[in-house]
Amino acid sequence: MGKSTNNIDDRKLYTFVHELFAKTGMSADDAAICADSLVQTNLWGIDSHGVLRVPIYVKRLRSGAMNKTPDITSVRDVGALEVLNGDNGCGYVVGKRAMTRALEKAENHGIGAVGVMRSNHFGAAALYTKMAANRGMIGIAMTNVVPNVVAPGGAKPIVGNNPFAVSVPTFGEFPFTLDISFSAVAGGKLLLASKKGEKIPLDWATDKEGRPTDDPDKGFAGFLLPVGGHKGYGLALVVDLLCGILTGGAYLHGLKGMYKYPDDPSLTGHFFIAINPLALMEKDILKERMDDFYQQIKSSPMWDTSREMLMPGELEYRTEIKRKQEGIALPQELVVEINELAKNLGIDSQL
Repeated sequence: MGKSTNNIDDRKLYTFVHELFAKTGMSADDAAICADSLVQTNLWGIDSHGVLRVPIYVKRLRSGAMNKTPDITSVRDVGALEVLNGDNGCGYVVGKRAMTRALEKAENHGIGAVGVMRSNHFGAAALYTKMAANRGMIGIAMTNVVPNVVAPGGAKPIVGNNPFAVSVPTFGEFPFTLDISFSAVAGGKLLLASKKGEKIPLDWATDKEGRPTDDPDKGFAGFLLPVGGHKGYGLALVVDLLCGILTGGAYLHGLKGMYKYPDDPSLTGHFFIAINPLALMEKDILKERMDDFYQQIKSSPMWDTSREMLMPGELEYRTEIKRKQEGIALPQELVVEINELAKNLGIDSQL
């Protein structure tokens, strides 16, 4: 533990992961969505939400906890607003369908909002907001998860860390992209620390008794701490209101964690918003304003002159360029686990 393999080419990793998902019985197109989403997340440097998740997804697809061939249907469709039933499908497949619908509505109405009920873990929220930015639109994506965050002063978790992302097109090298959750860190970072054999900071999580811990396994079995105290806690509740209450789906303790209940649907809810800024101003004007916005951020002085001010999304952009050239480093333990999984599925190739 603690050592990485030689870097793996992203195209090789995509092909391998695609075959894994296809072997579970997913369609080739849906398997491609899953593989592309996971490898893309690794390329951005968000390893906690990349191929680290392959084993649990494959396990859930094989057990039927996630529907390999979901029939995604519209529950209600009113103008710019719609709710979809994900039929317990893979979150990547359901999420992409929902954001596509939101974008279609934004083209017709200037704005589109699509909620989702009965889905599963959808990975990094930026996957969906960048779909919007790539089409010259503003994208907002969020999802609820099983309660894993304690309220300030609370003894037990009451709300999920509930990821939230926004992308705004710049018509430049990369879009403005903010992708956060409302815990101090995402649970996947604890998993990654465990795979690497590393300790975690004491302000990331608590054990089952609510005591701060530097053990990632105890923290993953325990509770996450909210970012910014009551502020992060309150924003996490807002996400659950939109993803759970408004969609007619599950919320708070009605959700099921995929690790604790690997054989049960998670009943996850999502909410996607697409805004067409070109309905408000010409593309050239928006680009000019975003260029000025970027330059003001970049020119802001740093007290440590050896460091650089970055715009949200810039680090991921640079990381993707580097990893496309050098490959993606995966912990040895994860590679062994995925190779064994492939062997069990009757796949001859190995990473």
